[in-house]
Amino acid sequence: MNIYAGLVGFYLIRNSRERSLALPKGDFDLPLLIQDKSFKQDGSLFYPDQPKNKLQKVVPSIVPEFFGDTILVNGKVWPYLEVEPRRYRFRFLNGSNSRYFRLKLSPAQWFYLIGTDSGFIEKPVGLKTITLAPAERMDVIIDFSQMQGKEVILKNNAPTAFPNGDPVDAETTGNVMQFRVSKPLSSQDTSIIPETFRSIHWLSEAAASVSRFLELGESKDQYGRTIMLLDRKKWDTPISENPISGSIEIWNFVNVTPDDHPIHLHLVQFQILDRRAFDVKHYKKTGRLHFTGPPIPAHPQEHGWKDMVRTPPDHVTRIIVPFFPYTGQYVWHCHMLEHEDYEMMRPYRVLPANFGYPNWIGKP
Repeated sequence: MNIYAGLVGFYLIRNSRERSLALPKGDFDLPLLIQDKSFKQDGSLFYPDQPKNKLQKVVPSIVPEFFGDTILVNGKVWPYLEVEPRRYRFRFLNGSNSRYFRLKLSPAQWFYLIGTDSGFIEKPVGLKTITLAPAERMDVIIDFSQMQGKEVILKNNAPTAFPNGDPVDAETTGNVMQFRVSKPLSSQDTSIIPETFRSIHWLSEAAASVSRFLELGESKDQYGRTIMLLDRKKWDTPISENPISGSIEIWNFVNVTPDDHPIHLHLVQFQILDRRAFDVKHYKKTGRLHFTGPPIPAHPQEHGWKDMVRTPPDHVTRIIVPFFPYTGQYVWHCHMLEHEDYEMMRPYRVLPANFGYPNWIGKP
């Protein structure tokens, strides 16, 4: 509730490499923070004090997820942005409690993806649709140069809950904002989309010293409310993940719930390996994984350093994680805020190594 009611903003870190690129800058480099909220008649924020199936024993109560009926961008309800017929750089951030966004432009236009959560990807990727889980970020360029006098709507068609929930309302939550290509060109657009941005050191599975299997599950409390759990443990269960500083690990997220959980690790950046469907009933009965399909590689919008990953239901999602440079206690959690509060958050502790950093370490 504190995050829902409070202010949210960006923290952008630039370096000399970024400044050397001829990307859109200044007024043409804009953050777009997307959220869903609900309002009362007097304009104040609404947040439910009960799940839909009211539990009279507990008032107010935990709610399993929150989905608002109104979309905000940078704090404004269904806004429009007047743009020039040129290239713009947008930093998309999903700041919602629980809502996923699957974004596309109407009329259809390309998003040119140039960066993910933790910086530039290797080379730009053209996408007609991008998916944003809560807390996920995408760095994109949209080219309005051939759109003078036109209006472009940023639309959303992600179900709630994602990916198998109710469809969005085409008149409300199906719309995000509008771009009006109505401003005259203030100067020649000299920006370009570079062919390459940087070289990424792709981690080898053979370099991983540990492979952990971590269940994403749920249970019920004494009032019948849903408790979301990581590896069947609550927050205050003793720490069970203790990676060594300087080591590489593979974390396998085994999702037995109907929700896609955006899993976020503090301290580190990681790379997404793949996802693979498995037989959930067989797993629950035997504790063994029986895969029902081949590995699915990371989506093109995920080809870079990440700090959060979408974990679809009935799939094992694999990430490869370098733990450096700090030791100490951090957390990993689902970034659906209602889930992490009850109780889908766990501490982990990075232990000191008795050797120096290995030669694979570079700056993400």
